[in-house]
Amino acid sequence: MTENTANCTHEIMMKRAIDEATNAAIRGEVPIGAILIDNGTGEILSQNSNRTIEKNDPTAHAEILCIREACEKAKSQRIPNTTLYVTLEPCTMCAAAIAFARIDHIVIGANDPKGGGVLHGAKFFDSPTCHHKIKITDDILEQDCSSILKNFFKERRK
Repeated sequence: MTENTANCTHEIMMKRAIDEATNAAIRGEVPIGAILIDNGTGEILSQNSNRTIEKNDPTAHAEILCIREACEKAKSQRIPNTTLYVTLEPCTMCAAAIAFARIDHIVIGANDPKGGGVLHGAKFFDSPTCHHKIKITDDILEQDCSSILKNFFKERRK
């Protein structure tokens, strides 16, 4: 796959993750969306958005819900050969789950200098306790991903 094709695929999948984030905003959840795909087939294994309020579960982040669903389908705690698209840089909890699930590649829309755990903060994948190395691609449709969050919180402050 050439880089141009990869960028096209990244944008298509990130747009789907943005759709999930939009659904979360409509439900009053923090608008973060995620899509998990099989690297071999391109098949979407799971897609979801934040549901912490709906499920009364602080761990019900979009990434965690995608991982849970894909692992359940695979009947395995590990889902290698997959790529996770997420509209906002995952927090440290989600980064740990991504590593434990053995996801190969994460594609991030907007960076999160305040709460991120991949490129900022704990930088989980750089930690000596992380036994899984992962490919990271960031800034895919960054403006679209960050604007949905900014608009959501702007409306909350009114």
